[in-house]
Amino acid sequence: MIPFSILDLAPVTQGSRPATALRNSIDLVKHAEQWGYRRYWVAEHHNMSGIASSATAVLIGQLAAVTSTIRVGSGGIMLPNHAPLVIAEQFGTLAELFPDRIDLGLGRAPGTDQLTAHALRRNLTGDVDDFPNDVVELQHYLAEPKEGQAVVATPGAGTKVPIWILGSSLFGAQLAAALGLPYAFASHFAPQQMMDAIKLYRERFKPSEQLDKPYVMLGYNVCVAGTDEEAQYLRSSGLQAVMALRTGRPIQLPPPIENYEANLSAHERAMIANWIQCSAVGSPGTVRAKLEQFIEQTQVDELMCVSAVYDHDKRLESYRLTAELLS
Repeated sequence: MIPFSILDLAPVTQGSRPATALRNSIDLVKHAEQWGYRRYWVAEHHNMSGIASSATAVLIGQLAAVTSTIRVGSGGIMLPNHAPLVIAEQFGTLAELFPDRIDLGLGRAPGTDQLTAHALRRNLTGDVDDFPNDVVELQHYLAEPKEGQAVVATPGAGTKVPIWILGSSLFGAQLAAALGLPYAFASHFAPQQMMDAIKLYRERFKPSEQLDKPYVMLGYNVCVAGTDEEAQYLRSSGLQAVMALRTGRPIQLPPPIENYEANLSAHERAMIANWIQCSAVGSPGTVRAKLEQFIEQTQVDELMCVSAVYDHDKRLESYRLTAELLS
């Protein structure tokens, strides 16, 4: 099998506090290291009551502090929300504290709504079209400083924190290829252009100091339980949450519901079917077959597993069983 990793949104379950979600993430990363996961990434989102990873660099520091070998990073930092120098200093600090264990995944979406984006940035003069230049500027701050360089990230300079480009369209694939960076595609929630993006990235890739050949990581929804029926039941929490998000009313992760999809309209079922194309839900045998088929289809270099399960112990079990299948 191939390397496998975890994307954690630090889900806040219905009726709980972010403190519980953050403690659960700290618990999960310790188990993930023991089970052989290569990376553990958390994502920047804002103004969402069900996601506790908004202060992404702060949480990464906590996760790295309780582990010793697993790589910890962002999946991702939404760079338009920040000055590149600030991110260089934040991740440079992490890299100095936890050498050769920090990843910096970058996205160009705001990770929130326009009103919240304004609150984050104070103005919206920064544009997503500036993203390529911001990435190059960030690389500059993380590289060895040049003689006479006026602005030096301290910490940051010389750490060469590995940068990943995240995306759900062809734009990110083109940028990652042009800069010679690893590419992580968000197929776990936007699978429509996955195969086209992979093809474009691999065909246009230009080797760089960081990477000599293309490297593709794909997001993949996984929910494993003792039986297919139990896994489908547990997965209903994530389906409820994504349906609420797609209809403009994000919620905390709700408890699972029996036969959730049976009560949806045809349009809602079609939305879910489109969203879960890159998913494996069921018993270990069922999930193994789907994982093998997906890996063969995409020739992916690494899988980034996502499991939104309401009960923390059941979530741990899903990730443990997934690790056994991929090991």
